[in-house]
Amino acid sequence: MNPLQPKKLLLSKWTAVTPVGKNKHFLVSKVLPCEPPSQAIAAVELEAVYSKSVVRLDWRELRDEKLWRQGWV
Repeated sequence: MNPLQPKKLLLSKWTAVTPVGKNKHFLVSKVLPCEPPSQAIAAVELEAVYSKSVVRLDWRELRDEKLWRQGWV
């Protein structure tokens, strides 16, 4: 499991283990807050480096090493 700090997610780099929409390399472009703010973050938006497409997912999914690797590998 990747150790993550929600405050440091913005502009972090990620590599998908299996391509997501023909893209492997992503950058966290937006951090989405919860409604109501009981937790700091609800989700993140990942922007593909090559195609600029956007994927929204729960930020905790980035901890799963079977799906995501931190950095551009």
